[in-house]
Amino acid sequence: MKNRITLVCTLVLLATISFAFTSYNPSPEYFEGKWNVLVKGTPQGDATIPVRFETKDGKTTGYFTEEGATEEKKMSSTTISGDAINTAFNISGYDVTLYLKKVDADHAKGDLMGMFDAEGTRVPKK
Repeated sequence: MKNRITLVCTLVLLATISFAFTSYNPSPEYFEGKWNVLVKGTPQGDATIPVRFETKDGKTTGYFTEEGATEEKKMSSTTISGDAINTAFNISGYDVTLYLKKVDADHAKGDLMGMFDAEGTRVPKK
């Protein structure tokens, strides 16, 4: 009986250790598609930035559209970590970072430059 308890405890310990060292590969599917990101409280007031994310060959790329522009620009970097995305890009002459974390199926919250609250809303597919 004592050997069985020791064996079960050992197996549980090994299973726990193996799960702890398993690398987590975040899935980019949540952020795929178009989003409207409302940035609150900037010196010029609230601003909405249309963004889009796509993943090809396992690499996620972000795009954004500046106010008054008709063409998208590519973000300089986009990384996904768990249920959050970090991006960097130059908009209106400023290098900025945008962080968004999943809230529910169609909403994300975060910040721009760690200073301004940002709320992302998924644009429905047509």
